[in-house]
Amino acid sequence: MTPKLSTLNSQLATLRRVGVFDSGLGGLTVAKELLKVLPDTEILYIADTIHAPYGEKSHDEIRRFSLEITQYFIDHHHIDALVIACNTATSAAIAMLRERFPDLPIVGTEPGIKPALHLTQTHKVGILATPATLAGDKYQELADRLYDGTKVTLYEQACPGLVEQIEAGRVEAPETAMMLEGWLSPMREAGVDTIVLGCTHYPLAAEAIQRTMGYPVTLIETGEAIARRLRSLVEFSPTGEAATLKVLATGAIDGDAVGRIVGGRVLVLPLDVKITPA
Repeated sequence: MTPKLSTLNSQLATLRRVGVFDSGLGGLTVAKELLKVLPDTEILYIADTIHAPYGEKSHDEIRRFSLEITQYFIDHHHIDALVIACNTATSAAIAMLRERFPDLPIVGTEPGIKPALHLTQTHKVGILATPATLAGDKYQELADRLYDGTKVTLYEQACPGLVEQIEAGRVEAPETAMMLEGWLSPMREAGVDTIVLGCTHYPLAAEAIQRTMGYPVTLIETGEAIARRLRSLVEFSPTGEAATLKVLATGAIDGDAVGRIVGGRVLVLPLDVKITPA
């Protein structure tokens, strides 16, 4: 059961430490926005790279990884709130985590369908997401609820392999361009003018997506909205000190890429406990 707003405000009155996780680097696009709006807060980010990508794992596996990471945050870092910076993990695990940890405020990630429906001028919206997100009940319920009664046509496209290309720093590689062309050409031919980036990794490929479309399109990402949502629940008196970010990884991670995403030097540490191997 999701805590009521009044309960969240009370719990977050002493917000000092937020746990954030994703299967890899993509959730750093959310952590970057949290850094902007949560002064005095320590942001602890786990990149579960040993299990990446989540988008092609079973829901049972994703729930197990999510549960163990959340328990680690609570036991070892005593977090005050949790952000699931992953559409796939949100779809598979957020209900279970909220039931298991009813006193922990949890903010998830959902594709930005609602703003896309309001912003489109051609009434044609593209949805790029992982296979697991598009197949998940949470996405289908969201799409059905928001899409009901509208005149907008949705072009849903699963993007298997794109997360791996982004994680490996191959966004500009020829094979990535071929993948994007195959996924986006039907949207381009249909006149799609707004594309929902339904994975926190995908903003890292925004320039390539724009280039492939060949004309200006509005790209909807959710990092800023997530940060605003968590900030809206906070009732505390900050001293004005900047938020700090600590990145931990369950496996190999590109430290230079981390710095490029968040816009500065970040200390990347190995996780000091093991998350169960897949």
